[in-house]
Amino acid sequence: MPELELLVYTAGKIEQVHLNEYKTGTVVFIFYPMDFTFVCPTEISGFNVLREEFEKEGAKIVLVSCDSVYSHKVWAEMREGGIFGTALPMASDKNGKFASLLGIYMEREGRSRRATFIADNGKIVYEVVHDDPIGRSAIELMRVVRAINFHKKNGDICPLDWNGS
Repeated sequence: MPELELLVYTAGKIEQVHLNEYKTGTVVFIFYPMDFTFVCPTEISGFNVLREEFEKEGAKIVLVSCDSVYSHKVWAEMREGGIFGTALPMASDKNGKFASLLGIYMEREGRSRRATFIADNGKIVYEVVHDDPIGRSAIELMRVVRAINFHKKNGDICPLDWNGS
């Protein structure tokens, strides 16, 4: 994890979080282009629905965009047109440093690409970048987290379409 601190909005509070706090365990970083867009709320809602399943697998989900933490707060508290009810932390990478270090910052637009990074004990073990109009699959990312856990526990590989059975 890079030596960075980010402002994070979660559960009605804004806190400063050092990325070192994510050096242990499994963390799914969901980078999304911008608040108040069309694909992003569908993804955020989907990940929020599966939040407890990810937690049962020992994985934390952290949403990240280059919007301000105050933009996150307003969007998360909007009942109509927002993402009201999300329990996921929303990190502000306002200056794009985190996204830049991961190679997904679009400087001209001042935002990140739609990307997912899974870190296990501080090491990136999975990454995927989507074109902006294409949403991710929370179910597929759950499968990947389970595969990571299976491999850590058993040392076995997880071939094509592995689903734990």
